[in-house]
Amino acid sequence: MKAEHRHELKTNELAEWLSNLPQWAKENITIIIVIAAVIIGGAAVYILVSFSKKTVADEQLEFTGLLNQLSSSKMQVLGAQAQGRDLSFVLLQPANSLGTFAQNAKSDQMAALALIKQAETLRTELHYRPGTISQEDFVSQINQAKAAYTEAIQTRLRGTSNPSLMAAAEFGLGLCEEELGNFEKAQQIYQIIAANPDFEGTVAVTQAKHRLETMSDYKQKVIFKPAPAPPVASKPTIQPPFLSATADKGAADANLAIQIKPVDSNLPAETKTQEN
Repeated sequence: MKAEHRHELKTNELAEWLSNLPQWAKENITIIIVIAAVIIGGAAVYILVSFSKKTVADEQLEFTGLLNQLSSSKMQVLGAQAQGRDLSFVLLQPANSLGTFAQNAKSDQMAALALIKQAETLRTELHYRPGTISQEDFVSQINQAKAAYTEAIQTRLRGTSNPSLMAAAEFGLGLCEEELGNFEKAQQIYQIIAANPDFEGTVAVTQAKHRLETMSDYKQKVIFKPAPAPPVASKPTIQPPFLSATADKGAADANLAIQIKPVDSNLPAETKTQEN
């Protein structure tokens, strides 16, 4: 069969199918609607999953950047301390950034981790400050850390299955209570962590048990005795040569004038007169 004839037959078949399409569509309208809905739904799910993956990836990248900023800030503070400067306030910037990230994060677990890191940073900033911290500032900042730990537990981790983050947040609350001097409340928190079977195998359990064993050591305030002042070295007295020689000659003459023999001092007075 020639190619032109085959092409003519196909054209006739297509024309016939198009002419019957309205009637076929009318008879199979339900099937068409179902197929269209499946196609549209599949496309929507694909777009949503792709967008969700991109969002999570973007959040992971942002969170990694915040952790790197926190690490750099700690190194900057420690380097300044070695030079006698106080830059502990530098840590407040990554702490605020972590809090903002947690409020906007789509992932609950990533937001909870950001809140835990924010609380840890707030507490670390206090420990890095040299000198005396006012009680008002100390209590205010520790309460901010407690609020971050609490939000992680009650808002982001409730209903999730991440025992490591939950235990870490609970342990952080115990540290806050301990730093505020509420040792009995801190002890209760540590006991709950250690006894919770869901937390078994987490780092927080080991830490809580250690704090329970050593908490009595932290209840007493340690006051270090101030170091003694270094002795002041006296400067040697330098005399001019002529004065030194004169002083030495005078001292020698004085010794000759008052020198008494040990034996003579024990002789009777008569013996001394005869010898003289």
